[in-house]
Amino acid sequence: MAGARQERKQNKVETALNKQLNEEMYSSNMYRSMQAHFMHENLTGFAKWCDVQAQEENYHARRIFDFIIERGWNVQIQHIQGPPTSWDSPLAAFEAALGHERSLTQAFYKLYKLAEDENDIATRIFLQWFVSEQVEEEAMLEEACAKIRRVADSPAGMYMLDREFSGRAADTATASAEGI
Repeated sequence: MAGARQERKQNKVETALNKQLNEEMYSSNMYRSMQAHFMHENLTGFAKWCDVQAQEENYHARRIFDFIIERGWNVQIQHIQGPPTSWDSPLAAFEAALGHERSLTQAFYKLYKLAEDENDIATRIFLQWFVSEQVEEEAMLEEACAKIRRVADSPAGMYMLDREFSGRAADTATASAEGI
């Protein structure tokens, strides 16, 4: 059969990258779910912030997807678990997102270590971008949580913060990769 891929066993790095690809797709869905929740709550600035973040997570997934293909490996898209659909407060939502990003950071560290153990230099180099990106992701969410905590008991403060969050723009690299 012309053009058919030959069945072969995945190597450890390929398997781990596929798992991370699926985690990034879950992340995008999680931020989309947060966006929908905030739209329902009439917090359109928080919703906009989550929309931009969902786009970034799609971009991360696409980078991993493309890398797997470039290596001649097989992409294995798995069932993506549905994310939560509501939170008790903006702070609860953003703290959950921060916890999720921290778990992604640990997953990238483990993936980097695996690539190192398997002497897969190309994957290690590829993953360095994600390690740096996760530092930014955590810092951004820590700042968002701190701001939300400061105004949590102030409706006027929450209104002003919602307006501030509406100003978040998509990263130009992400936007061009997503076709935005």
